Amino acid sequence: MSNEVHFQGKSTLEHLIEARKKGAFASAEIHGAEISGWQAALFDAMRDTSLVAAFLALLHISYLHTLLFLVGWVLWKTTRSASLGWMRLHRVHRLIEEERFEIEHHREQEREELLELYAAKGFSEPLLSQVVDVLMADDNRLLQVMLEEELNLPLQSYEHPLQQASGAFVGSLLVLIYTALLYRFFPLPLLLPFLSATLLAAKQERATLFSSCLWNIAFFLLCLGTLYFGILYFLS
Repeated sequence: MSNEVHFQGKSTLEHLIEARKKGAFASAEIHGAEISGWQAALFDAMRDTSLVAAFLALLHISYLHTLLFLVGWVLWKTTRSASLGWMRLHRVHRLIEEERFEIEHHREQEREELLELYAAKGFSEPLLSQVVDVLMADDNRLLQVMLEEELNLPLQSYEHPLQQASGAFVGSLLVLIYTALLYRFFPLPLLLPFLSATLLAAKQERATLFSSCLWNIAFFLLCLGTLYFGILYFLS
């Protein structure tokens, strides 16, 4: 009966697949999973801020008003990145507590899951049972193993939300400074920080530089043109 409650009518393998899906959702980076969170936040903030600054310049918003707006934008990007990081960390903590509860109240079912996991890795009896017995003997080690093996949560890779927020702050602040220096020129020079962020992100992710730049420039111009001509249309 306890097996049915714990697995909710699913087989051990089906339960493990569902657990992996939950772990993948909880561990997903807000800004992408290929590079570290603070780097992704930095590049994301640079691209977003570049687009906003170019749009303001294209509308001929005054220099002072543009800088004031971008100061608020820097604060928004920073606090939003921190908030998303805290939400992700909360999801992870919730899964940790759920797994701790299962270890304390459904040990036999946890043993079945471990047997299934390590059998899939190629372990066979009697070594399979011996390995599982060693893991079951230490609750802390068992919790870590179940989080990493069952839920696929690499705990050592998580960054503090404030670390991600610092990346967003630096990225948007760099564009603010760049904009303050080049604002009086045509808005297209503001494409440079957008392009720089794209190149750096592509390099970190080992992506194709040409295709990354091409698609991101097209995205930049499409968004800029849509905003600009949309404003002109509704104001005419």
